[in-house]
Amino acid sequence: MSARADILPTSEVVETTAAETVLRQVEDSCEKNVWSPEDFAQEQIRGLVRLVFFAGGVHPVKEVVFSAAEPRLDVASICNQVARSLALETHAAVALVEFEPSLAEVRSIRGPGTKNAAIKSWSTQMTTNLWRVPKSALCEYADESGRGHHWISCLARLRAEFEYLVIQGPVAGTSSEAALLGQLTDGIILVLAAHSTRRATARKIKEGLAAQSRILGTVLSERTFPIPEGIYRLL
Repeated sequence: MSARADILPTSEVVETTAAETVLRQVEDSCEKNVWSPEDFAQEQIRGLVRLVFFAGGVHPVKEVVFSAAEPRLDVASICNQVARSLALETHAAVALVEFEPSLAEVRSIRGPGTKNAAIKSWSTQMTTNLWRVPKSALCEYADESGRGHHWISCLARLRAEFEYLVIQGPVAGTSSEAALLGQLTDGIILVLAAHSTRRATARKIKEGLAAQSRILGTVLSERTFPIPEGIYRLL
């Protein structure tokens, strides 16, 4: 009994080789272009900055308040990313006004000393044209008591030194000060949690804010992007 060897037709060999080549190219492309959540987030922030601050229009937007719908949402990190991205898009001075600086930053805050001191002189310079301004120290600039008069005074001094303001506002769902800030600035952006903020709650907050201030949009935080198993195999 003679040994038998099956020989594939030349056309089938060519087709098999071509398929393997395409598969290898796809795998190489995936290895070189691995999807990164961090890069995606930065791209989303960059798009937000360009849409809000540089979209043009009759009324240019230069002062924006970010306010969370719920207390647990991390608005500080969003404001930080927005301010940094904004500073890269312009040569103008940008102020990041934080309501609750970290403990390390609280210890390093020098404060204005006198009301005549420039805000930049005691704020933390983050980049060439970006300064972090703690609200706790900014309170010393208030010429009059009361939240409305206080913010009118503070914003006037901020505008004298900065062209753009990114303000970390209080929680919109529990504080009326968020709506007040939205009224005194160019507008407010509401931050929602993708998997926990109830639609009815978000609608109620938006209606309350819209009655007093301009809502520029919403940011959906804590989004997840499930990737199909087939794509995982190629990563």
